Amino acid sequence: MLIIGRLLLGVGVGFANQSVPVYLSEMAPAKLRGALNMGFQLAITIGILVAQLVNYGTNQIKEGYGWRISLYGAAVPAFIMIVGSLFLPDTPNSLIERGHQEKAKKMLQKVRGTDNVDDEFQDLIEASETSKQVQHPWRNIMEPKYRPQLIMAIAIPFFQQLTGINVIMFYAPVLFKTIGFGDDASLMSAVITGVVNVLATVISILCVDKYGRRLLFLQGGSQMLISQILVGVVIGLQFGTSGVGSMSKGYANLVLILVCLYVAAFAWSWGPLGWLVPSEIFPLEIRSAGQAINVSVNMLFTFIIGQVFLTMLCYMKFGLFFFFGGWVLIMTLFIYFFLPETKNVPIEEMNRIWKSHWFWNKYIPDEAVIGGGGHGLSNKNVT
Repeated sequence: MLIIGRLLLGVGVGFANQSVPVYLSEMAPAKLRGALNMGFQLAITIGILVAQLVNYGTNQIKEGYGWRISLYGAAVPAFIMIVGSLFLPDTPNSLIERGHQEKAKKMLQKVRGTDNVDDEFQDLIEASETSKQVQHPWRNIMEPKYRPQLIMAIAIPFFQQLTGINVIMFYAPVLFKTIGFGDDASLMSAVITGVVNVLATVISILCVDKYGRRLLFLQGGSQMLISQILVGVVIGLQFGTSGVGSMSKGYANLVLILVCLYVAAFAWSWGPLGWLVPSEIFPLEIRSAGQAINVSVNMLFTFIIGQVFLTMLCYMKFGLFFFFGGWVLIMTLFIYFFLPETKNVPIEEMNRIWKSHWFWNKYIPDEAVIGGGGHGLSNKNVT
């Protein structure tokens, strides 16, 4: 029963992760797209925190039925999603795709709060006409002109999981118990990291459209790298290569602080941006295929890391943090060299930033650039 339930849950989570970021990106104005899209990640972090609080509370129930309450509780957000989805309007892109141009324009005017949407509406029409010429998005996404988006759809979720965040969030109680916290203390420490996760995501929402995606990626990556190295050093000094030893309360608290700094860095960088950036870079004609690849890669490596973490911890011990730190260094360099800034760029004009990039420009033909007339985008947005 539990296995079947998990399979059904996987389908639901997969559908939600596929649709929600794209929906938010299509509905949001360019200048607020980052903040509104990150509401998705904020909801996830709040859900993680609530789950940790529920688990902490049900663990105090001595009669042995607390785990049932934890499982029942998961039905609450599912019910909210079902009811809430009944009231969601279609995006302008979706309405245009289905031939309802007048409804699409009215919806665009409604979500933008102005009647002056002619330029953006024309971009949507052009994107829709282009997408209708593509009969096989899964085949077409392999074409050279979509190479930047395809690489990002694979690399970003791959790197996101190799930050090691799921090691921390999934196994925080196990990890903290291993380094000296008791059962209740380890659960409470997991709650603390959950609170940090939520607060840092709020910071990201406030900053992403002001300072841009690249700055948050680079700053967050640097902070995660430093935190992981220090955690590895502290655990290595206390437990050595044998993995046997004890940790004083002071060192245990230091590890908790470093983990919180790591979680905060992830929560305002790779956490929300790992969903935001892929959802806003795909042209309409390959958007469904691109987002599906993004979600699939993310879930695949979530599964792999979750399965091998405990074994890796047993064999690599403190070296595990250096392992993930090495990947954080690689992914930070990847962002520095290969990801252009996407803030304030209308979603249907995204090819212009690829065209202006030092590496990706050779893949983007001139005719693939929509909005060449200059409306809605200045030169400073594509550097």
